[in-house]
Amino acid sequence: MSMSIFELITIYEMERNQPPESINGLLDFYQQKYINREIDLNEYRKVYYYLYRQGAVSAHEYEYA
Repeated sequence: MSMSIFELITIYEMERNQPPESINGLLDFYQQKYINREIDLNEYRKVYYYLYRQGAVSAHEYEYA
């Protein structure tokens, strides 16, 4: 992957004016960027798998009781 965790966080901070609360929040941010067509599928997949390997869990993966 060409982006580092530092670069992903920097983009988040520039757009949100605050650091992400967790790596999960960072993943959710990039999922929203994909849904809003701000990033393409190829970029989203790279970000998703990179953050997933770092331990991120998507909000969509939680089971609701």
